Amino acid sequence: MQAFQEYYPENVAHCYGCGRLNHDGHQIKTVWEGDETVTRFQPRPEHTAIPGFVYGGLLASLIDCHGTGTAAAAMYRAENRAMDSLPAFRFVTGSLQVSYLKPTPLGPQLEIRGRIKEIKGRKVVVEATVYAEGIATARGEVIALQMPDTFTS
Repeated sequence: MQAFQEYYPENVAHCYGCGRLNHDGHQIKTVWEGDETVTRFQPRPEHTAIPGFVYGGLLASLIDCHGTGTAAAAMYRAENRAMDSLPAFRFVTGSLQVSYLKPTPLGPQLEIRGRIKEIKGRKVVVEATVYAEGIATARGEVIALQMPDTFTS
């Protein structure tokens, strides 16, 4: 299954977190697993907060980009459209709220699972949870807004 981010048009595929064209970024890949979306990400040593634990800003950025990618996929699904159909759906973050539940160990692959809470017009609300070895370590809510045409060049 192709990741949602693989469908982003080139002019919006440069995001540090999810842009496939940003070779220095995280390049997360998100897919559907039933009614949930899943991203798997392997933190690297430079993502250290204190020895042995992941920097909280990384977790926030993973939740953020997972949320906007999930929003796009949810909108395609809600309209019964293929991910490569035009016009393309692309979302930006209107609000990001993150709760850190417990320290996230550096080492294991992280799994971010998302679910759609609401689709209303150009707004999609996504809840995402970060897991390390099956234990929830952070939870966030992304209010994603459909990107206005003025954002593209």
